[in-house]
Amino acid sequence: MNLLSVSNVARLGREKLLFSEVTFGLNEGDKVALIGRNGCGKSTLLNTIAGVLQPDEGSVVINKSAGLSYLPQNPSFNENDTIAEHIFKSKSQKLDIIREYEQCCESLSKSQNALIQQKYDELSHKMDSMDLWNYESQIQSVLSTLGIKNLQRKMGTLSGGMVKKVALAQVLVEDTKLLLLDEPTNHLDITTIYWLQNYLAETQRSVLMVTHDRYFLDAVCNHIYELNRNKIKLYIGNYSAYLEKKETEAQIEANTERRIESVLRFERDWLLRGPCARGTKAKARIQHDMALINREKFTGDKEFSFQVAGRRLGGKVLELHNITKNFPKGYATIDENDSTPVLKNFSYNFTKGEKIGVFGDNGTGKSTLLNIICETIPADSGYIVKGENTFIAYYQQNPVFKDLEMTVLEYIKEAAEVVQRSDGSTLSASLFLEQFGFEGRVQHCALSTLSGGERKRLFLVRLLISNPNFLILDEPTNDFDIYTMNVLEQFLNDFKGCLLVVSHDRYFMDKVCDTLFILENDGSVSGYVGKCSEYLQYKNEILAEEKNNEKALAKTESVKTNASSENTKKKRSYKEQKEFEEIEKRIEEAENRMKTLETEMSSDDYEKVKAAGAEYSALENQLKIDYERWEELAELEAN
Repeated sequence: MNLLSVSNVARLGREKLLFSEVTFGLNEGDKVALIGRNGCGKSTLLNTIAGVLQPDEGSVVINKSAGLSYLPQNPSFNENDTIAEHIFKSKSQKLDIIREYEQCCESLSKSQNALIQQKYDELSHKMDSMDLWNYESQIQSVLSTLGIKNLQRKMGTLSGGMVKKVALAQVLVEDTKLLLLDEPTNHLDITTIYWLQNYLAETQRSVLMVTHDRYFLDAVCNHIYELNRNKIKLYIGNYSAYLEKKETEAQIEANTERRIESVLRFERDWLLRGPCARGTKAKARIQHDMALINREKFTGDKEFSFQVAGRRLGGKVLELHNITKNFPKGYATIDENDSTPVLKNFSYNFTKGEKIGVFGDNGTGKSTLLNIICETIPADSGYIVKGENTFIAYYQQNPVFKDLEMTVLEYIKEAAEVVQRSDGSTLSASLFLEQFGFEGRVQHCALSTLSGGERKRLFLVRLLISNPNFLILDEPTNDFDIYTMNVLEQFLNDFKGCLLVVSHDRYFMDKVCDTLFILENDGSVSGYVGKCSEYLQYKNEILAEEKNNEKALAKTESVKTNASSENTKKKRSYKEQKEFEEIEKRIEEAENRMKTLETEMSSDDYEKVKAAGAEYSALENQLKIDYERWEELAELEAN
């Protein structure tokens, strides 16, 4: 069944066309990713499909019976709504019936009215027929998995990450067949992302999403749409298949370009000789040559790289001594618990070249640890010793720009007019920006006009110009496109200083980190030497072992229970005892006869083999019945 039809949709962005002639459809069960560089219009296209924006051209048609649920990058909400009110504001038949049933229950508790009782009976029947009792438990399971427990908290009191979780929960519990998800993994911890990945892979609902998480793309999506050069193109398969096809396309286009240039060398000479264009053939040849000359030439994706001069790191880098931090009631998690231990007596000496990932569930204090190291918040106890040559640069989750009216170029020039690179060469601020994809007119655009991903990339560029030797990154992959992340990974692999990074992107963590800090819920910090995916596999193996141990314990308890109840076993009656003996005798005779028949079936006499086979089959069927009855009687004790 077709759920979505997008036909010739076009949309203008700031000072330029974002996309045009976008045409595609989604059928039931499709899992599709939309990828492209920051600023190419991915979020704008999702907003257009969701009806938040109107297309400048074309149309979007959504199957009314399917329904659509949309998770934007920055969800809107009423600050005074409780979490429960926000989640259940959704309009769907199932949720409407549940709400009506709950209101009816409340009315019945106040008055035993016959009409209300009749309405209650009707709604109860609907709840039964639509299995809505189970639907409610499914909703509770989703909320619990996302860490949403206190549904009476006001939306205005939640952190940005928790608001995104609540918005995700709202989308997942809605009774719709089509999901539009814009960066659904942002602000989720790695464990929850793994759960969401499995949920989306297994659900029957169709999905169209924008995400930069490459493991997530591979596991969930069976189609990739790339938004590039204002057009959209379909690639069948997951992200790995997309990369293979892109590489093949690039080789073909490059070879085609070389062939055309080879042909044009001769054609340009012919054109320079001033051929007479009176003949039909000559005219056609000139037109063909001019079309080739004026064609849109193939250019591979523009590469840019983070290259800055290195700063020497001393023998003493950074020491943490017995760092302890507690947060007051209700600060770190959605539950209003008592004072929460975030870090407890944590000590560590950083050494040159270490690349450490910080791993933990939401609310365990990952960002808190980074802020304490950068001294933007104080520890409750303990102290930090920083080396004389240690220069820390801190990339925060939500970079703050003092003046959004500054242009891109002014913002970079404020940090450095000239940038020195690792190879000793220098670049002007303008040329350096071009290396990072900020070309032409965009350098003179105000910061306020940039997309979220473009602002964060610009903030990172300015941060790296400061030439740090201890780099601290808090969720650097949020809102970055995949191309920027590939470049950032290359830079971090070559980075000679210390790296401490928090990220929910497993692929990114695997590429840049070789050690993990594991932040536990009780405030302790443990270490793991290895990649993020290796740790997740290790964690899953531990959980599987614990489950097996629980099953073994349950089986042992069951055996003990059966053993203790043997004294109360029912005894066989005289009639049952006689039947038991007859069945044993019949089974023995049948088994012996079947052995004889097996010999007869190997005979050359067709009729003999046929008769033996028929008798063998009849005995086999009777034996099945006799075995079952024998087992029933064997359970009983003999008199």
